[in-house]
Amino acid sequence: MKCVVGIDLGSTTTKAVILDEAGRQVSRGITNSRSNYGVACAAALAEARTAARFSFLDRATSDPDARAALPGLLSGFRLGLYLGELGALRDTILSELDRNLARRAQRASLGPAVGSIIEEAERDAPALFAVGAPRKSEFFRDLAGAAFVASAETLARNGGPPFEPLVALYDRAILEVETRLRPRDERALLRSALARLDVGAETAARLSRAIDAALDEPLDEVAFAGTGYGRQTLPFPKAAVRSEILCHGRGAHRTFPGTRTVLDVGGQDTKGIQVDEHGVVTSFQMNDRCAAGCGRYLGYIADELGLGLHELGPLALQATRVVQVNSTCTVFAGAELRERLALGQRREDILAGLHRGIMLRAMSILARSGGVTNEFTFTGGVCRNPMAVKLLRELIAEGYGAEITVNIDPDSIFMGALGAAMYALDDLRADSPQLLPSFTQVADAQPPPTESAFMERPACHT
Repeated sequence: MKCVVGIDLGSTTTKAVILDEAGRQVSRGITNSRSNYGVACAAALAEARTAARFSFLDRATSDPDARAALPGLLSGFRLGLYLGELGALRDTILSELDRNLARRAQRASLGPAVGSIIEEAERDAPALFAVGAPRKSEFFRDLAGAAFVASAETLARNGGPPFEPLVALYDRAILEVETRLRPRDERALLRSALARLDVGAETAARLSRAIDAALDEPLDEVAFAGTGYGRQTLPFPKAAVRSEILCHGRGAHRTFPGTRTVLDVGGQDTKGIQVDEHGVVTSFQMNDRCAAGCGRYLGYIADELGLGLHELGPLALQATRVVQVNSTCTVFAGAELRERLALGQRREDILAGLHRGIMLRAMSILARSGGVTNEFTFTGGVCRNPMAVKLLRELIAEGYGAEITVNIDPDSIFMGALGAAMYALDDLRADSPQLLPSFTQVADAQPPPTESAFMERPACHT
């Protein structure tokens, strides 16, 4: 299959979308943007490639019993990836203890503690990745971080090493783990996942044949386009770099053809975009000062409260009143948050006020771009925040009428990558395709580790 790739390199998340030659969406992938943008793009593309293989696998599986086992196969595959990353995290922490002279004296106490923490995370992993099990995040950093911090707190309370040195080791190691490109051996991981399934021999044989068929199907990436906040920092060919505004407008129109107004609230900027009946941008406005009112603003508040970014929206929905937050600056809002908490105000109510402030700023940008015209589509990472979604619906109804159709979907985070893939398809059809940039070629050249390589590493007891 020949296909095209669009990558949206955001400041918080990086997304990839793959389309076939007919423009049909084959798959998509997402990862956190990490401290290395090149690795983030390669990781998002790897996720999209894996999703494509599972799409082929679904198509190659016709037997009812085998199809019923596919969710378990996917969960087992994800479990294998997670276990491999946990092994890499453990090894990185122990290497840091060995090479850092200042920490070498702590090796005797911290080493076994790290081994215990990782072993507990490995024991808990099957339940975390069971079919239907809820997960608060899809990123390794969030899942491993939550498990590591919880275990470190327990150890510290029970007379183990202090909490701070352990978490400092994690914070340092996760940066190194995430900036190390780790190609995946999909065949080995799927075989391991298949071995975990409780299915009969005949069903297992059918699944094994389907796995081979799905992995052997060609996936020929013949054109590429990139967009997003960090697009200028990567080795993209200049002709392959596309405007975020054009990509979000086009992606939103492709998904919701009635779209005429688009609001994109990303990590670093907010954009109000007007498009015509063909998805062509006719006007736009964006914040022009700082990241206040964007996803990074929410991230800063989450850090202040010691919460995950994904926890802010649900917590704000529990508010009984909306506290007016006066500061629009990210740093000053943090100071105001601490002051209000010290005065005894509920964090749920404060968060409700912070969210309302963000959406009021977004509405101001929309007004300057030309207002809200039916239909309206919300894109960007903040579209996954339920409190932001609730407030936006209310503000649009108040300002422009309840008859406005509001398109809000958690998968709208992929709109920019989808728009970029559509531009890549244009290039292909015009016989001027842009090839994938060098970071993916480097990734493909590295020998992929298998899950067994990680599982065979000895446990850390010393």
